[in-house]
Amino acid sequence: MKFSFAGAAALAILTLSAAAVPARAQEGITVYNAQHEALTQAWADAFTKDTGIPVTMRQGGDLEIGNQIVQEGANSPADVFLTENSPAMVLVDNAGLLEPLPQDILDQVPEQFRPANGHWTGIAARSTVFAYDQTRLDETDLPKSIMDLADPAWKGRWAASPAGADFQAIVAAMLALEGEEATSAWLKAMKENAHAYRGNRAAMAGVNNGEVEGAVIYHYYWFGDQANTKESSGNVALHYFKNQDPGAFVSTSGGAVLASSKHKDEAEQFIKWVTGPKGQAILRDGTSFEYAVGVGAQSNPALVPLAELDAPKIDASTLDNAKVTELMTAAGLL
Repeated sequence: MKFSFAGAAALAILTLSAAAVPARAQEGITVYNAQHEALTQAWADAFTKDTGIPVTMRQGGDLEIGNQIVQEGANSPADVFLTENSPAMVLVDNAGLLEPLPQDILDQVPEQFRPANGHWTGIAARSTVFAYDQTRLDETDLPKSIMDLADPAWKGRWAASPAGADFQAIVAAMLALEGEEATSAWLKAMKENAHAYRGNRAAMAGVNNGEVEGAVIYHYYWFGDQANTKESSGNVALHYFKNQDPGAFVSTSGGAVLASSKHKDEAEQFIKWVTGPKGQAILRDGTSFEYAVGVGAQSNPALVPLAELDAPKIDASTLDNAKVTELMTAAGLL
């Protein structure tokens, strides 16, 4: 067997690198990931390159993974939980399964993007929009509030994906802002007025194909499609409700360390990295088109700036997914 000098040198570098990483860190961390898989993989790859700490991902939906962590309890193999929206994080937090984050991590994200109890933090954000067929509607035809979509005048004209965690987070915000009676009435009207699609992208495509005039979705589906083929958004424009309307809700994607983690130091390093300059730059420069939320971080310049969305102020830890499920089931939407 022959060994080249270059090969021996590379092996030596790898050996030295591994030796420089503490044994527990070499075990790596397990991330239960409900965020977009490509985004979290980009975070994980860059984090591992910087720290030498391996990251193993297990992928699933917000509430799917949230309920799994609750079921696993103290025996969960997860070190970190990442969500697309905050209700699933609240579910796990209410079960007492999150490790409070150190202040130096919390300080990297403004208070409006993290809960007051400091048990988790925002890592990204997405804005609610009304995606509309610009060949059929002009700006004067658009609803001024998401609550207007309950009007019989909108019967059969708009769409959403009620089974998805994204839409249910929007309803949770409506519940927090408008109360149970108004939200229940809106959901019952939605059952009469709206077409149900499976997924936000399908709802946007329904608008683009002329099946409906508008859809309640998150902003990044449109930006992602516009950056590619425009296959599902060529006829579609976005309407931002603003004015602190429930339809201007900005949903916070969450990151947390599990109290049962056996690698808490490494898990906290990961959350600190994601919410720090390098992690937030991946949001700015990547293709997820989600908003960066770190202090001083810049989002993709194509997006309407967060400060111009005039979103309602909501403590993410108060979003009540259990009540939302109850109300949506009663309305016949689930």
